[in-house]
Amino acid sequence: MAGVKQQSRGKKFVKDFGIYAIGNLGSKLITFLMIPLYTFFVEKPSDYGYFDLCLEFCLLLVPIVTLQLRDGAFRFLLDTQDTTHRTRIVSFVYRSILYNALITIAIALILSLFYSIRYLEYVVALLITISFYEVLAQVTRGLGNNKAFISVGLIASFGIGLFSLIFVAGFNMGIKGIFIANILARLVSIAIVETWMKTFSRFFRLKANFKAVSREILKYSLPLIPVTLCGLLPPLSDRLFLKHFWGLEEAGIYAIAVRLASIINILSVIFYQTWQENSIQQYNSPDRDSFFSKIFNMYIYVLAIVLIGYIFILKTCFTWLVAPNYQESMIYLYPIGLSWIIIAICNYFYLPYQCAKDTKSVIPSVFILATINIVFNYMLVPMWGIFGVIATSIIGYMIVTIYLWLDTRKYFTLHFSPRTLIPLAVIAFSTIPFYYNPNHFADILYIIVAIALIVIAMPKDFKNDITKKIKKRLEKSEQKKATQN
Repeated sequence: MAGVKQQSRGKKFVKDFGIYAIGNLGSKLITFLMIPLYTFFVEKPSDYGYFDLCLEFCLLLVPIVTLQLRDGAFRFLLDTQDTTHRTRIVSFVYRSILYNALITIAIALILSLFYSIRYLEYVVALLITISFYEVLAQVTRGLGNNKAFISVGLIASFGIGLFSLIFVAGFNMGIKGIFIANILARLVSIAIVETWMKTFSRFFRLKANFKAVSREILKYSLPLIPVTLCGLLPPLSDRLFLKHFWGLEEAGIYAIAVRLASIINILSVIFYQTWQENSIQQYNSPDRDSFFSKIFNMYIYVLAIVLIGYIFILKTCFTWLVAPNYQESMIYLYPIGLSWIIIAICNYFYLPYQCAKDTKSVIPSVFILATINIVFNYMLVPMWGIFGVIATSIIGYMIVTIYLWLDTRKYFTLHFSPRTLIPLAVIAFSTIPFYYNPNHFADILYIIVAIALIVIAMPKDFKNDITKKIKKRLEKSEQKKATQN
């Protein structure tokens, strides 16, 4: 029975991972394809740096506007199948977001009377649309409709691509066009998915009695506000320090490098979304520690393969991918990719707090991260510029990862396999060929050798699982062909 259970939950994890991968890879691929368009049509890196700074401000303010009810909605909707209880949850969440959006508009109007902020109206519109977009996405996910959740992201990303072509390339509107594209894309996504899911008409009631539910959700969600703010502060802090010491142009170069390397972060997001749901469901299983440890060690192998494969391939085609004014960003790709790996590993340790509904215990770690980020940025950015920002990120997340590893022992014991040191060593060594090898053919050869070494180092049970799944897929495809013939 244990073997069957292990196999079934393993299959569920792989199935969920596939669903989230389709949505995230599809949506992020479109976003990635926009990078050449933005760099060629937004000629000044300082302009793109300003948009990127505004976007980071919006992302920082989303937890305040939403009161982190997006996470609360997902967590509590996932726990219930009762329609009445779901109605109370959705009614409370939607009503709260609507009130907060009106307050946000009022504050923006007051600010406009005293300060002249470039594109303020677009920034506010983007902030509100992102807030509603994020809440709707988590509500659909909490209701168990992962396809709708994935569709939200796919439609929004496709919309960003389409509207960017119209307003940025077609009408040559620069960063104003990027703002409009991002706002319209999310509005269209919200409208289409809401028409499909009908969460508003099915579950929203203006006079719903949600007092008891609101207390529980707020108890869970409110501690996540400082947690999320401190988590979002580092990327904003990075841009602000670069802008202050080196100017918006350097911030724009950094923004493009981060966007290009963020494909690595996509894997982290896919894994997080998949593992978030599965870890909550498997938290009380008797073999939790071994199952969680196996997933963690496999995760590091996959991250290593993605980092080596993606960054070196990106290096070989960089010159024609990015406009001349942004070419400088290439030298930052590998260390930024490395920082994404550390962030991905760090994020793994935040899920146990959600499993135990003990979100307040996350607060010390994010305060540590925010403090380290500000202190080290202040020390390193004036001397090293973008490299100072990257070094700050790596140092901060490594320290917080160690802290979380020790702190989460009260929830489960994670066993680190010594063999996992091999992919980590390959990652560290790869810095040398990235910077000191100018030959693209040698880079391709290195990719093959490095990935082969990582695959050889994988545990046998992991390789056997992959081999079995590949064989089954091949057998099924052959059977289908035989049936068709």
